[in-house]
Amino acid sequence: MMTQSGFFDVEERLARLSGLGDQLEAFSRTVDFEVFRPELNNLSDERTEYLINDRLSFMRFLGLGLSDRMPDATTVWLFRERLTQAGAIDVLFNRFDATLRNADYLPMSGQILDATLVAAPKQRNTSAEKAELREGRIPQDWQDKPSKLSHKDRHARWTLKFTKAKRQDDGTIPSTDLAIPFFGYKSHISIDRKFRLIRKWKTTDATTSDGARLREGLLDRSNTASDVWADTAYGSKANEAFMEKRGFVSKVHRKKPHLKPMLRHIQRSNAGKSIIRSRVEHVFADQKSQTGLFVRTVGITRATMRIGLANIVYNMRRFLLLERINAIA
Repeated sequence: MMTQSGFFDVEERLARLSGLGDQLEAFSRTVDFEVFRPELNNLSDERTEYLINDRLSFMRFLGLGLSDRMPDATTVWLFRERLTQAGAIDVLFNRFDATLRNADYLPMSGQILDATLVAAPKQRNTSAEKAELREGRIPQDWQDKPSKLSHKDRHARWTLKFTKAKRQDDGTIPSTDLAIPFFGYKSHISIDRKFRLIRKWKTTDATTSDGARLREGLLDRSNTASDVWADTAYGSKANEAFMEKRGFVSKVHRKKPHLKPMLRHIQRSNAGKSIIRSRVEHVFADQKSQTGLFVRTVGITRATMRIGLANIVYNMRRFLLLERINAIA
């Protein structure tokens, strides 16, 4: 016999599934998935679908009936592998970005840059193996064992993730922040300030610095405004010169002078920038809460595919929300 609390748990799960079904059907009405067909048609069988369909809501979303053949986990994996091997993610992202622009969601009001760490399965390597990987070499023992090599991620890296120290039970706050070991990759994005859609993105290993990526294609020159917001990690002379040369206006946070108090007017300026810059953090929070952003594959090529797909899905969900808002207005 089910307990009262268990009954409510089931009710909650059913409500969530119902809400998911409604969202998927809203997706199918709002997003024209046919725009992806030119790139996908030559990569897989027409009946290959992207999701494992074990719920009626998923079946309705894909237009499948109860008598239709359902894709299994292997089919989904093969489909994603073919997308990866074809390097299709950039094309797919740009194709949907064109859909957004055609719907009048142009990059506007400037852009905001940021990066977040994306976890990957931890690797158990020896110190010698780690040293060889850092030098860009494949350990000899791995070369002699192809099956072992195929399960080793040679691109993900260990780094330290710093987080603010939490207040203790006695009310005091530790003088130093916490440094937590982290293994995986890093997702770099640029969103437009107006619609908060991802316009540019890049995937690197976890140790890559944020700031230098600004000069590697993260800035969107099609934005209707020239302002660029970012945190202090992007504040360098090289970045400032890069933006000035290309007509961008830097709104990057100013760093605190070493062993000196920050001037009051700079504090006020940074506070104003934070209000705008924080919008990009909401994007990462949404991705991690809604899609469980995590790399379960091996290698940066597959990680790039995974993160790129997450970026497309975020833009689709954001597009759906914007359309609903416009319908009400």
